[in-house]
Amino acid sequence: MKLPESGRGVLVSGASRGLGRAVARAFAANGDRVAVHYGTRADEARATLASLEGSGHVLVGGDLADPADAARVVDEAAEALGAAGGGIDVLVNNAAVNLLHPLAETPYEEWAALWQRHVSVNLLATANLSHLVARRLIDRGTPGRIVNIGSRGAFRGEPDHPAYGATKAAVHALGQSLAVSLGPHGIGVASVAPGFFATERVAPRLTGAEGDAIRAQSPFGRVADPDEIAAAVLWLASPAAEWASGTILDLNGASYLRS
Repeated sequence: MKLPESGRGVLVSGASRGLGRAVARAFAANGDRVAVHYGTRADEARATLASLEGSGHVLVGGDLADPADAARVVDEAAEALGAAGGGIDVLVNNAAVNLLHPLAETPYEEWAALWQRHVSVNLLATANLSHLVARRLIDRGTPGRIVNIGSRGAFRGEPDHPAYGATKAAVHALGQSLAVSLGPHGIGVASVAPGFFATERVAPRLTGAEGDAIRAQSPFGRVADPDEIAAAVLWLASPAAEWASGTILDLNGASYLRS
């Protein structure tokens, strides 16, 4: 059985705004049905839902750092998407936190708490959602895709956000392990590693001297648009990208080149 080109059920975690919103829109424009997940930004998530083309989309809220809540999110998304199709065919692990914590300036108690938060959301939630969705696909006997949102910071280092860089590196490694284990079941797993891209959250950083310095990181003299990252995610979730399973796709405008 081959993964369809469109009409799939897609769960996008952390889709209330930014890249998650762009990814949800890309799949909806492709003719897929999207479950828009949010943690706390319900109003923004509803705005994402309202902006999607087509029909059959659904809103699901929950704290993915809680394994029980993660399971509920998948159950609700699968049930809602299954009403119009087969359930969840594609998972995009986008939800993440990225909180400032340079070692030299962060008290130990705060440091430890922030590391725990990053691991719980960025890594463990990704692992748990992947398990929950993959098991459903295996039980249904249908192919599927998992696409993880990693980061350039996993390779170049994040001195002010070390837990973010470390957990994104772990997400890349997790994706490669799952690509090997899930391939026999027709489930492809890949990751993207974006560089800096423009969202509402980082808009203040793109003004003045800091903005000039960030844009100068790329020889193109700009940062990415979220739609550019979303287009790559859409392709990695497509039937044509099966042979890309296990890849980590750099999307940073040549701002960081790894060997």
